[in-house]
Amino acid sequence: MRILGIDPGTGILGFGVIDVDKSSKMKLVDAGVIRTPVHEDDSVRLLTIYNELKSIILEFKPEVMSVEKLFFARNVTTAMTVSQARGVVLLLGMQHELELHEFTPMQIKQAVTGYGGADKKQIQEMVRVLLQLKEIPKPDDAADALAAAICCSMTLRIS
Repeated sequence: MRILGIDPGTGILGFGVIDVDKSSKMKLVDAGVIRTPVHEDDSVRLLTIYNELKSIILEFKPEVMSVEKLFFARNVTTAMTVSQARGVVLLLGMQHELELHEFTPMQIKQAVTGYGGADKKQIQEMVRVLLQLKEIPKPDDAADALAAAICCSMTLRIS
């Protein structure tokens, strides 16, 4: 099974693609970020996210998409733009008939580290260990997206 994990954002959207075999062994396929310039209109930024994420979906052909839910935001403006980016992500998932799963940050932390209050460094290290990588994936948004994909893999395995 191929899972596309997404860490939504408007300025930087992280993505991570993993393969999971029948024995639940996970393997990194690709990870990275989609960046949009801060000075562009939101509509242009969302179109960039749409086009680039669509290309990623067409290239890697995932069956499942795991998206981090926006759980809390200190800044209302940031929450609104991230929500718009999430909308684009969910739309693409539906258009490509992907099985969609959404997880809160706490659920992702719990699945990846065993502790819902884990910090970023703990999550990144467990992503490295679980995917048997030499180094922690960079940037942080890509590692967060991989964590969302890993969470989904573990959740599907349990259910």
